[in-house]
Amino acid sequence: MPKVGIEPVRKKQLIEATLHSIGEYGLQGTTINTISRSAGMSSGIISHYFGGKQGLIEATVRYLLEQLKVTLLNHVTQVDVSPRQRLMMIVEANFTSVQQSDSATRTWLSFWAQAMHDPELAKLQHINSRRLLSNLRYSYKQLMTISNATRAAKMTAAMIDGFWLRSALSGTSEIDFKEAEMLCKHFIETIILQYGEL
Repeated sequence: MPKVGIEPVRKKQLIEATLHSIGEYGLQGTTINTISRSAGMSSGIISHYFGGKQGLIEATVRYLLEQLKVTLLNHVTQVDVSPRQRLMMIVEANFTSVQQSDSATRTWLSFWAQAMHDPELAKLQHINSRRLLSNLRYSYKQLMTISNATRAAKMTAAMIDGFWLRSALSGTSEIDFKEAEMLCKHFIETIILQYGEL
């Protein structure tokens, strides 16, 4: 008889093993065998819990998305967070050490490439993009007109994604991620000055 509560633990171990495998072999080189070997479990357990490699890949992307969401919520639930501070926290959530790790960056890069060919992954990418835009627009709307807030949110989302991508692909990612975070925050300050606070 299985131990109570073991399923969530095993699922998390398999997700972490997937991140490790993608980090080492890439998405195309990652197989049920590389994942199960990294997790120290039988390959059959992946089918049992996730229905196969594709289900596990999707669960791994959802895990990374959830980490982004939780990080942001932990910041913005503080008392008396101003719209400007909330915008800075959104940037910080996208540049945390979790999102900068080799396994996470390689998984994100593989995910973005595969999302162009896979409807389920494309749907997850759409959710991720929509969430970032929504969070940015919510804060900007408290500082400027709605039309300017929408424009500012789109530009800021592009800056965050672009700088994150450039940093992930650089040879000195740790330094570049720090600079990218700083530049995104500076961009937000510039946007607020340009469109004026209400």
